[in-house]
Amino acid sequence: MSASTFWFLAVGGSAALTHMGVFALVQSHMLPELANALGFVIAFFVSFAGHRLLSFKDAGTSVRASLGRFAVTALAGFASNELIFALLLRSAGLPALVALFIALVFAAGQTFLFSRYWAFRR
Repeated sequence: MSASTFWFLAVGGSAALTHMGVFALVQSHMLPELANALGFVIAFFVSFAGHRLLSFKDAGTSVRASLGRFAVTALAGFASNELIFALLLRSAGLPALVALFIALVFAAGQTFLFSRYWAFRR
């Protein structure tokens, strides 16, 4: 496993735990889809900082360019996440945390590809 892959998994895992933790704290106070969005917003900052400093520290782009590109990448990942989450929650009837976990795993693969080959291009 390359160092970049290791750090991507570590940072992604930290961001996913942040996302799920926020979701778990607020889900009883709002719609699950809104709790998912709030978890995403907070985890975004964990994810960007970790990926910029660890996963893709040799990025050939400026911090500003990487932030803009990563925001687009993360929003695309969140769109996939929210769609899968809502389908699993509303149509398949899975428990919210299970649906969120599955959606996060799917979005992580998409985010890795977009991050590596575009947002933090080497």
